Parts: sequence; C-alpha cells; structure tokens
Amino acid sequence: MPLSAEPDFVAFIAIDWADREHAWAMQVAGSSKRETGKFEHTPEAVDAWAMQWAKRFAGRPVAVAVEQSRGALVYALLKFQHLVLYPVHPSTSYDYRKAVFPSGSKDDPKDAELLLDLVMLHRDRLRVLQPDTEQTRQLQILVEKRRQLVDDRTAHLNRATDQLKLYFPQVLGWFDDLASPMCKHFLERWPTLPQLQAQDPELVRQFFYQHGSRSADRIETRLRQIRQTQPLLQDAAIIAPGVILVRTLLEVVAALNAGIRVLDNSIQQVSCQHPDYFIFESFPGAGPVMAPRLLAAFGSLRERFASANEMQSFTGIAPVMQASGRQRWIHFRWACPRFLRQTFHEYAGLSIQQCSWARQFYDSQRAKGKGHHAAVRALAFKWIRILFRCWKTHQTYDDALYLAACAARACPFPRPTAAPIPNSHIAVCGKQPDSKLKSAGQILKSLIAEA
Repeated sequence: MPLSAEPDFVAFIAIDWADREHAWAMQVAGSSKRETGKFEHTPEAVDAWAMQWAKRFAGRPVAVAVEQSRGALVYALLKFQHLVLYPVHPSTSYDYRKAVFPSGSKDDPKDAELLLDLVMLHRDRLRVLQPDTEQTRQLQILVEKRRQLVDDRTAHLNRATDQLKLYFPQVLGWFDDLASPMCKHFLERWPTLPQLQAQDPELVRQFFYQHGSRSADRIETRLRQIRQTQPLLQDAAIIAPGVILVRTLLEVVAALNAGIRVLDNSIQQVSCQHPDYFIFESFPGAGPVMAPRLLAAFGSLRERFASANEMQSFTGIAPVMQASGRQRWIHFRWACPRFLRQTFHEYAGLSIQQCSWARQFYDSQRAKGKGHHAAVRALAFKWIRILFRCWKTHQTYDDALYLAACAARACPFPRPTAAPIPNSHIAVCGKQPDSKLKSAGQILKSLIAEA
C-alpha cells in the first residue's frame, strides 16, 4: 500500500512476538512519548489487548508492525478491522538492530521499539498484509502442507535406504519405489536376506503376483538373484536394530502417503471451485499438482503486483545485481519465499517436457554454458511474464497465440509455427471462463508488449 493511499493512522504499534508472551511498544501520531508493555499469548489476552486500542482510539486505524507474516498471533490479529498489519522480515529487523546497537545488545522491549522505528519511519519500504480470499488462502495452505509431507516422506525414505544399505542392499534393486505398499509388505514378511532365502520360491512368486507385479521375466530375475546373492553381513548387532528402524520408517511413510492422498483430494476440490483455476490449468505441464500451486502463488488479489517484474523479484526467480565502482556481480536471489521460488522452478522444469519452445529455450541456455538450474530459472523468468499476463487478463494460455506474439517481435526463441490462433477458451470443472475475456487480437497485442 503506497503512503498516498494509506489511512490516517492515529497510532503506531510494534510487537516483538514470542512463544508465551509478546512485548509491545506504542506511539500516538504527533506525539514523541512511547508506551510499552507485554501481553500473554492466550486468546483472551490477545483479544483484550487488541480491543483496548479500538476503545481508546474510537476504532480509528492503527499501524501494527510484527516480525512475521503468518502464525497464530498474526491470524488472531487479522480479525480486528482497526489494526493494519505491516509484516517485517526478520533479517530486516536483525540488520537494523546491528546498525543501531553494534555491541549486539538485545532484549524484547528494545526489539519492539526498533520495530516501531521501522513502521513509523520506513513503512514505505514495507507491504501491508492484505489477506486473500478464504478460498485462495485455504488452497495456499493446502499446497504448502502437501509439499511439507512430501519432503517428510523423502527424508524418511532416505533414512530407510541408508539402513537397508547396511544389511539388505539387494532389496533396493528389486523394487522401483521403496514407498510402495508391495515393498513395505515384502520387508514385513522377509526383513532379512537369510529369511527370504529360506522361503519357498513359489510363495515368493505368489507374493509378487498378489501385489500386482505380473512380469514373469522380472519375477524370475528376482528369484534368481535371491538364490545367488550373498548377505552383506551377519552381525546381529547391526541387523536387528536396522530391521526395527526400517519397519518403523516405512510405517511412517505409509501414513504420509495416506495424508498426501487426502490433501490431493482436498486440493482438487478447492481448485475446481476457484474462479481462476481454468487459467493455470491451461498451461503445458501444469497438471493436478502444479496448476493449484501456480494459482496459490498468484492468488486472487490482482492489485497486489503492479507488474510481472515485481512478481519475478518477489518469488526469487529474478537475479540480484550488486555493483560497486567497476565491479559488477549478478547472483542468485537468497531472500525470498522459498516455496514460491520452488513452485516456479519446478513448473519450468516440467514444462520442458511438454512445450516445444520451452525445450528450445532451455537448450539455448545450456548451449551458452549455463548449468541446468540456471537455465531452468531463466525459463521460469519467461514463464512468470506469460503467467502474469494471463492472470491479469483472465485469459487461458494458448501456445499458438504466444508463438504469434514472438513472431511479431522477431524473437529468436521460440520459433513460431504456422498454427492458427484460435479465439476459444477452455472450460474447466464444468465452468466457463469469464465472458468479459479479451479477444485474441487484444491479447496478442498485450503479449507483444510483455514478451
């Protein structure tokens, strides 16, 4: 929110939050006197603290700086209309504290006053926290929680793999996915190689058939390897704890898989009901996983970003340039929402397999000597501009339309095709796109301007 559009704040407050108790500092507009205090992190205490300002200032707006953009305290304060929240990045307050107190002196009341300085003197550098619609916020949390469970599953599978390498490495070559129910049941039944070799081969063959592995050649290969292979070790001091740990880890992985499936169903339900979902589902390689993540990344508040450049910088895809004298250094952006950067990076990587011009652009970047991830980030940089334009105009992506726009600008990449430009839109989940969408000619002009 620019300063010209901000409300006439009657007071400024800063909160140094903590797990059990929050320190605050307050200064009335036009006054030099500051008040300080603390309140406990309980629903009753938070409500009483927030309502005292509504009563004291007759419901007029109060600017509140807090060193987080999400969390229990922020969610609790969002319901009060008279509080306008300014999230402050922890690194911002940390660097400001180092500048003011080089000795490293620190305590909660002092930190609250430093945050108060930031919101009073430098709020033109801060963004007002503007909550998105309930539907969009729910989708944003769902896709983030899904990714957290996927990361947890990967971590547990890596631990299980490390353990199996100690006493039963052969099983890792017999199964494509350690997280599969077949592998879990196999290790429950035959946790070590000697126990497996003592089993009747016909029962092992039946096990694979019962669990959906019907390739006769692969089953015979497994049975031959079971007969011929040798145990890596016979030390019970290593094997017995390893068996227990692997069984436990695979149980956790199974529970995580069930949770991921539940989240997938919830994400699909929320996505299909969202009015903007048809935009992101139209992009090549998006699919049921990436399309909701792209939608969550952009949200519903189109006034939040004035240009694609802002989105590129905010998500961490745009690089950072540092210059001093004759020296110039362009490097990877470190301070950004990592999940958002990951979303666009992963989508760009998937689009290489689904979009011919994306593959061509990626190959051209690699030919220039860039590494894989640098080339994918460069592609993501282009995709954000296209996504942003479609999002702003409520327009689905059309590959032929984009190629025609590039041809009009004589862009070397991508190379245009002779495919006609359709003037139709995609219906998603039984819904039709907004009837106010622009014509193909208007969108072509927009894409030419943004390409």
